[in-house]
Amino acid sequence: MPKLATIRTAGGTRAVRLDGDRLVDLGFADVGAFLAAGSPDVPKDSATYAVEGADFAPVVPNPSKVVCVGLNYGSHIEEMGRDLPEYPVLFAKFADTLAGANDDIAKPAETDQLDWECELTIVIGRTVRRADEAEAAGAIAGFTAANDYSVRDWQFRTREWLQGKIWEATTPVGPYVVTPDDLPGGVRPSLDTELTVDGVVKQTANTADLLFDPVHLVQYLSTITTLRPGDLILTGTNGGVGHARSPQEFLVGGETVQITVQGIGTITNHIVKR
Repeated sequence: MPKLATIRTAGGTRAVRLDGDRLVDLGFADVGAFLAAGSPDVPKDSATYAVEGADFAPVVPNPSKVVCVGLNYGSHIEEMGRDLPEYPVLFAKFADTLAGANDDIAKPAETDQLDWECELTIVIGRTVRRADEAEAAGAIAGFTAANDYSVRDWQFRTREWLQGKIWEATTPVGPYVVTPDDLPGGVRPSLDTELTVDGVVKQTANTADLLFDPVHLVQYLSTITTLRPGDLILTGTNGGVGHARSPQEFLVGGETVQITVQGIGTITNHIVKR
């Protein structure tokens, strides 16, 4: 299965497949619906759209759940002054938190501590509960990228992080979903990642360095709850976030933040003041 995306059109969102410089309509409103239907064959008379100028929506606009993993790279654990976790550190997001890969991100007026986090993201392709290792691997439809923009002062108001992680339209996901077979390392991919702010490199990593790898995360989460097609799992960020720098660095508005995940694509966001 080639690269998949969800784009916005005049008639609503559409699931598409990348084919050269065109995007082929898959016959569904979004990638989540396409996966839930079992990834059927594409109709021969499908509409196509130009890649250039395409308006990318979140790859799955309305997943049944978005689960995020904190403290999953040694470099980030060290810079945050935490101990290595024995189990995955989990929190959740909501569909309203998601944004398209190239959407503007509004800096909330209520904070002066908007931060960046480059993350590999798992896209679930089949329903699974209490998965063994093979079932967990088979449930991974592919991978995409995300930027977990975080409102740090709200995040650390309490011991629970949720309120700093769920600001509306602050988590761009995309632009494409790529199957494990098309990535080095497969379901445990080894992909270089990079995040820049106005062209200055702030984060670099390789996803092979995840403390809890994607297969383990699917096993662990499916023990807790049923995972369904289109569910998203953000696997955590590496060292280099603004909060941990000395002096600290935060986004004030006017910056361009870009993350690139090898083999998947680039997310580019302009930060605007609300």
